[in-house]
Amino acid sequence: MPDPSDLPDFFDTNPIDPIQSATGGTKGTPVKPKKKAGFYLSLQVIERFDRKFHELKLAGAAIDNKSMLLEAALAFALDDLDRGEKSKVLRRL
Repeated sequence: MPDPSDLPDFFDTNPIDPIQSATGGTKGTPVKPKKKAGFYLSLQVIERFDRKFHELKLAGAAIDNKSMLLEAALAFALDDLDRGEKSKVLRRL
């Protein structure tokens, strides 16, 4: 049975902010500006991404949400693209 202190208080005067929750921020800490983006991805990539996200969560990785994982992966890919001819991403394209 869950600890009652872990359950949300629906009558709390300081409820959870859905924007902060979605962007990984917490009350009192500045949140980096975020913008919703829409992209078309193959079902295979989406299924692989979802599976990896859940595997990492089950393994105890410090990933709050899928946006956090996607942003980290995209930043990694962009860093790789900056390598020019040595880029693994460019070779795959």
